[in-house]
Formats: sequence, structure tokens, C-alpha cells
Amino acid sequence: MVTLAEVAQHAGVSASTVSYVLSGKRSISAATRQRVEQSIRELGYHPNAGARALAGKRSDIIALMIPPRTDMHVPVMMEIAIAVAATARTHGYDVLLLTGEEGPDAVRRVTGSGLADAMILMDVELEDERLPLLRRGAAAARGKPGAGGDQPSVLIGLPADTTGLTCVDLDWRATGALCVEHLAGLGHRDIAVIGEAPAVYERHTGFAERTQDGLRSAARRTGVRLLHRPCEGGYDATALTLARILDERPGTTGFVVQNESAVEPLLALLRQQGRAVPEDVSVVAICPDQVAVHASVRLTSVGIPAQEMGRYAVEHLVAKLDGRGSDEVVLIAPELTLRASSGPAPAAP
Repeated sequence: MVTLAEVAQHAGVSASTVSYVLSGKRSISAATRQRVEQSIRELGYHPNAGARALAGKRSDIIALMIPPRTDMHVPVMMEIAIAVAATARTHGYDVLLLTGEEGPDAVRRVTGSGLADAMILMDVELEDERLPLLRRGAAAARGKPGAGGDQPSVLIGLPADTTGLTCVDLDWRATGALCVEHLAGLGHRDIAVIGEAPAVYERHTGFAERTQDGLRSAARRTGVRLLHRPCEGGYDATALTLARILDERPGTTGFVVQNESAVEPLLALLRQQGRAVPEDVSVVAICPDQVAVHASVRLTSVGIPAQEMGRYAVEHLVAKLDGRGSDEVVLIAPELTLRASSGPAPAAP
């Protein structure tokens, strides 16, 4: 096992300098910090968790809060969680998974008990009840007296007001806009959106609301007609949603699907109705790449960068724990991958 002294010798610094780089207790020049971090990576050094906890009263645990939701796509949530856990281990941290629906009470329990050094929160709502506690914790971590708990935090998701918070997310507004712009560029003038379950919008979940904003703003810019309908997913609910859309807008030739459980039912229903994809109808999905690639028609899609979101969240949190981080919003730019499900709008009869 590599020791701290060996890291110091490799980097050409004292052992105390390596310790300060790891703990963030003293200011170290950028050049020296980079040299030490490079040596840590090259040697594969991992701080001894027990010794570090005794010295700094640290638990070396990151709490990850994932409220259980039956209306959310679980594989995406789990992919993010796995990325968080894997990245945390590379930095010497374990992950405590919190899956209750306690909201602010869970934040208080973690901050009050010392169970974890820091928190990552998922399933963020625009007016999330957990935010006041997180802001007080962030203020205390910056050294403001009397601010409350001192655990830093990172959100995977964006609330309405990001002041005093660090957030990592896909740029959902740009994602929605990209889908509409793609279909509009192919000549589609009537576009329908099959969205998440109604409860997702009732909670004002950040990613769903921001996607809607992007869809609508792009529709206005491009002059297309847009119809958005929530959907529980599954065959029966998708059939009802599709029937409603075609009843209201029979000329619909473009679909945007932001609901993984509605993807395959939609494709099956279109086949049953004799609507060929993409000759008669184009479909663009907002979904993980594996869903798009393995669908019965390979879907043009905007992927969900679950691994990047989890990795970036941990890296920003570790920087905060080491005294190097600052409050910021990190938005990952969406990428649209062209596949077999989108093509020019059919000529008007």
C-alpha cells in the first residue's frame, strides 16, 4: 500500500504539504497542488479512512439522497447512483444511500448526526423543500458563523433559484429545443410531445419543467404547432395518449418522447395504424442511448449523460470538502444522435 511519505517523496514536497493538499486546511499554491495530485494519481494513493476520520473528525462518507418514485425511470437513477459510488471510491469515500421520502427531515438527520461529510441530492424540484437547509449548510461550510450545519452539498438537478448552491445537470432547456429544431428543420409543422407521468409535472420537477420551456420556446422560434401531453407510460396509457393527440391534431407528423416506458408502445401503436417511421411519422426520444439503440426502430435521440452527471457531482463535492470548490451551476450540453426514426415530413395530400 502506498504511503503518504511515498507520495511526498514522489512529488518532491514534505509530508505535511501532502496532508494539507488532502485536507484543504492550508492554502497551497496551484502548481504544488497539481504536482501532489499528479503523484497521488500515478501512485494510486488512497488515504487511510480510519486515520483521516480520527484526525479530522471525518466519516469519509457521502450521502446520496434518491427519493423512491414510481413515476421515474429507475434505470437512469441507478446509473447515476452507480457513477456516484464509483467516483466516490476513487477519492476515498463510501456512499450512504438514502431512499426515504423524508425531505428536509432526512437532511437534518444527516447534518445533525455526522453520518456523512457531504450530500448529493437527486430528484430536485423547482421549489424544493430541502434547499433552505442546504443553503445554511453551504454558508457554514464557507465559514459564516451561526449558519447551521457545515456539510457541503451538490444537487443533480436545478431548482428555480440556484443561489448559494452547486448544481450539475443536463441542459434540459437546450435538450427540448434541440428536439423541436431537428423536427422543424425536417419540415414538420405539427409536433406532439409524449411526456413524463402527470405526477412529475405536478411536483414541478426541475428537468421536466425545463424541458417543456425549451420545447415551447423552440416551437415559437420555428413557427411549429406544439402539443404536450403527459403519459403514465405502458401500452394502455400510451394508446390513450396517442389517440388523444391524433384526435386533437390529426396532422401530427413529429413526436418527441420524454418517457422511456412509452417508447416501445408508441412504435407498436404507430405500426398497427399503418404509420411508417420515419416515412409517415418521425420520432425523437429523450432517453438513455441503450433505450434508443435497442428500440424496434433505432431512435434519433438526445441521450441522458447519467455517468457524467454522477461523476461531476462527486468531483465538485470532493473539491468543496478539500476547500477548493465554489458554488456554481454545471450544465452538460445535449447531443442529438441521428438514427432511423426521423426523416423529412411527408408531403401534404
